Amino acid sequence: MIQKQINSIKGVMEITFELPSGLWADRIYVVGDFNEWNKQATPMRQGRDGVWRATINVPLGRQFEFRYLIDGDWHTDYHADGSRTNRYGSENSVLDTTAPADIETEMEPVTVESAENGGASGQIIRLVPLPSPPTQRVLAAAA
Repeated sequence: MIQKQINSIKGVMEITFELPSGLWADRIYVVGDFNEWNKQATPMRQGRDGVWRATINVPLGRQFEFRYLIDGDWHTDYHADGSRTNRYGSENSVLDTTAPADIETEMEPVTVESAENGGASGQIIRLVPLPSPPTQRVLAAAA
């Protein structure tokens, strides 16, 4: 699963990659355009719930190719925004950070407290659709 949230830094999106707790592995890395395909730059950590996670910040309005490196073997995330054939004949996953153009959004700060990280709190910025303008009805006069 991939979770996307607009970061409090303008023009940046926070991406959290998650792999299920049932995945048996010693080491997992997220490797892609965003870290110049560095095989060790973005390690995933297994939480108390068993889920593997890694969080990165990337620029808005771009597409990035990536793969998971699990115990030395490459894996594609077919639940990502898409996939592309790479020069080795396998598939790279695609991460799209482009906000839909047809949705107007505003930033809404939300304060979050988490028991998992020792009760630390912070702010998450999320996109909230703006309300639609009221529609006007024109009533025809009866003749």
